[in-house]
Parts: sequence; C-alpha cells; structure tokens
Amino acid sequence: MVARRAESAVAAALGDTRVVLVNGARQSGKSTLVRLLAKGGEAEWRNLDTPADRQAALTDPAGFVAFPELMVIDEIQRVPDLLLAIKEQVDGDPRPGRFLLTGSARVLGLRSLPDALPGRMETIELWPFSQGEIDDAPDGFVDAIFASGPDLRHASEIGRHEYAERVTRGGFPEAVARTDVRRRERFLDSYVADLIARDVSRLSEIERTAEMRALVRLVAARSGQLLVANSMSSDLRLSAATVHRYLALLDEVFLTKRVPAWSRNISSRAVGTPKIAFVDSGVAANLLGADARSLLRPGGPFGPLLEGFVLMELARQLTWSRERVDLYHYRTKDQVEVDAVLENRRGQVVGIEVKASSTVRPDDFRGLRHLAERVADDFLVGVVLYTGTQTLPFGDRMRAVPVSALWQTPPPDGHR
Repeated sequence: MVARRAESAVAAALGDTRVVLVNGARQSGKSTLVRLLAKGGEAEWRNLDTPADRQAALTDPAGFVAFPELMVIDEIQRVPDLLLAIKEQVDGDPRPGRFLLTGSARVLGLRSLPDALPGRMETIELWPFSQGEIDDAPDGFVDAIFASGPDLRHASEIGRHEYAERVTRGGFPEAVARTDVRRRERFLDSYVADLIARDVSRLSEIERTAEMRALVRLVAARSGQLLVANSMSSDLRLSAATVHRYLALLDEVFLTKRVPAWSRNISSRAVGTPKIAFVDSGVAANLLGADARSLLRPGGPFGPLLEGFVLMELARQLTWSRERVDLYHYRTKDQVEVDAVLENRRGQVVGIEVKASSTVRPDDFRGLRHLAERVADDFLVGVVLYTGTQTLPFGDRMRAVPVSALWQTPPPDGHR
C-alpha cells in the first residue's frame, strides 16, 4: 500500500466539514483512499458506476442519501442532482463527516450541476502518484525552496535514463505496478480509449470520438507548450469552437491541466496564453509511442515531456505544501520565457526552468534573469532543474539543481 499525501487532508476535513469530495482522474486511487479512511466505521457505500445504485439515485435522491452516519458515494458526477439531496440532509443535521464523495470529473465545473453546497463541502484533489509517493521520499521541494531560496542544496545519483523511465512510467497506480513495459502500454492505451468512450462522451454526448482521439494525440505532441486552439483547429480541420469545447472536456476529466500565464501588469509584453500539460506524463509519452530509450535519442521528445512531468510534480505538491503557492508560466512577445513561476500569498516569486540536458549554460538563465529584474526584491531564486547531479551557482540568486530535488528534498522542520 502506497501512502498518499492526501490522506491526512481528507481525514482532517472529515473532522470538521459536513461533505468532503475527493476529486481526480479515474484510476488515481480515490476508491482505495476512501476505503482506507472509512475502514472500521459504520459507513454506507454507494457506487454510481453501478447501474442499480445509479437508477436508485435518479429515482429517489432523498431516500438514496438518507443515512444517519457516514455515507461514501463513488463517482458523484454520474448523478449531480444528488448534491441537492445531500444539501438538504446536512442542513438538517450539520455534524461533520456526513458524506465522503469521489468524482472523476471537475464536479464544481459541470454545466448540469445544481447549487453546489457552498460552505458545506471541501474538495481535495487526488492526483496519480507523485514520485515521492512512489519512492517513499519526502516531496518537500516547494516548502523548502521558499524557506531556503538560493541556499537550497541537493545532490542526485539519478541519471538521464532513469528520468526518462520515470517520465514514461508516469504515476497511475496500475501503470506503476506493471513492471513489464508492454503491459503498461496496454493499460495506458485502454485508459485513454475508455476515458474518451465513457466519461468524455457522457459529459458532452460526443459521437465522433475519432476527432477527440486525434486531438488528444495532438495535445500530447504539444504538452508543456502554449495552448493555441486556433492552430490546433487548422491541424485537425475542426472549428475553433469545437476544439475549445473538446479541450475543456479534457480538463474536466483530469486528462490535461492548464497552467495560466503569470503577470503583475508589470510588462505589456507578457503573453496571456496558458500552457497545457498532461496530468500524467506516462499517458502523454504513450500517446507519442515513446519509451525510455527513444526519448533519449537525438530529436526525441524528452525535453517537452520532462517539462510537463516537472510541471505536474509541482502541481501535485501544491495540494499538500504548507506554503500556499500558485503555479504559472511566463512568456513575453519577445520569446523570453520561464517554464514555471511559483508565487506565494506574500507575492514572493520562484522561477523554474527545465532542461533535459546534464549540463547547464549561463544562457539557460536568460528568462529567469529577465523575471528577476521585473519583480526585484520579491524574486527569491531562479532554478534550472536539469538531469545532472550537483547543485551549481550561476550568479546572484541563480542555481542549477537536479530534477530529483522535487521529491527528494525534505520540507523545512515543522512543515509536515
């Protein structure tokens, strides 16, 4: 059993919140987590993927949720009208820990959603495994970099080939468990096919799933790049409106994530277009037919996939870090860019560049120096994450740090 960072957050929420929603991609371990938290209790279980449970929920929502103790409901997005019945229950009996829900779509963003339990529900995202969860490592980089800034140090024994293996493996529990690469590829193939045929189609009644599959492959080829829907529209020969709708659906089912552009209105040259990345790097690599060996060949997609991998490891950490931080990217119309910008609630900024090489050059810090000039004293440190082994200084508040610092760095004392 792999310990999940979200376990303590869900347990704490059940102690003081009436309804707790664990939301995330299918096969990310939501059901396993809630079974663990409800173990030994008198919880009542419902699974809305089961036809009998779903029909009962549709026929008699109030009766379906009428239970005096903890009720666990899997896949709540299948019958979103249940939330109104749950609201009535918890308004009449406001004890904490009444309902523990799971969802495989962004429930609060569903167009068919009724009044969504404001002030009564806490949502906790569960991602596929982080690298720290897989390795039983501390996963403390975000807290540590804001606490230590340029004083953070990390040495690594991981080389480029192992990084490539981690990127292609990804973090879905089923994929991690399959040590046979071909069996892992079969799982990832089936995962995307089933997601499009079942969840995406149900959300929007899409009939031409071939178009969606083509879009998914195109997004995989552009993972970690700017999300320019009009360009995709031309490539796919679909209307821009259709592409925008399909991209929104991929976000809703947690296949992709958008990283918004960062700006303080300090420069009119900043580009406001978000980046898009796959929530799981293994899915993206598999869609491109890339294994660890082919990633490392000249011209292989190691760079973009490693960037997406890093962005999503950061996004995972933000769900449990003590430091409250938002994730952005930065790019100007002059093509100056920073792959990831972390900004905390005090306005302090950490800039991160990702390089697939095992060496770093001064020019790799160009975007970070530009960002440092713009935010002045609020700039804590600029980091180039690379596939080398040592932390190296490159001037004032500029450091090259091995990628594995993301999951091998412990948080500051007292932060967990």
